[in-house]
Amino acid sequence: MKIIGILALAVLAPLAHAADSDLDRLMSALSQRKHGHVTFVEEKHIAMLDKPVKSSGELLYDAPDRLEQRTLTPKRESLVLQNGVVTVDRGKRHYTLDLRQYPQVVPFIESIRATLAGDRAALERVFHLSFAGSFDMWTLTLVPLDSKLSGSLKQIALEGTQDSIHQVEILQSDGDRSVLTIGPAVTE
Repeated sequence: MKIIGILALAVLAPLAHAADSDLDRLMSALSQRKHGHVTFVEEKHIAMLDKPVKSSGELLYDAPDRLEQRTLTPKRESLVLQNGVVTVDRGKRHYTLDLRQYPQVVPFIESIRATLAGDRAALERVFHLSFAGSFDMWTLTLVPLDSKLSGSLKQIALEGTQDSIHQVEILQSDGDRSVLTIGPAVTE
């Protein structure tokens, strides 16, 4: 049995190192991006509803921490995260939320913001990271470290190629999930 264990370590150790190396390469490439402007389609699958709730629009990112989601359909809405404050414009209504007052929301936002910034240390403060694939086609799965958070969030899975994120799936502990599909860059 010891020989099998040693052989398994000899085979798996280089694979684990390669995955870690690709994750470092991904984080480095993401950290180089200072601006992004893409389209998105989001589907929210909620157990109480027969069909997913769909929305679409644009996402804008400016390093290190400005993230804007402009929903164009079905209703116009703007959500901006900057310096730990979320500003929401929905029709004639305007809301401002200081995230320090809503700590349960921070991990959701941090998963996207820290990934876009290539900030592995920030991700590892909140999540266990699991990287699969290679730099050319990857999946990064984030599982909450905090048991309180894992009561509502099962995992976040991000998929992409090289320094581009193509999909973000959030799976809640109750089975509800949302899938954000990121489309091509918007020419400015």
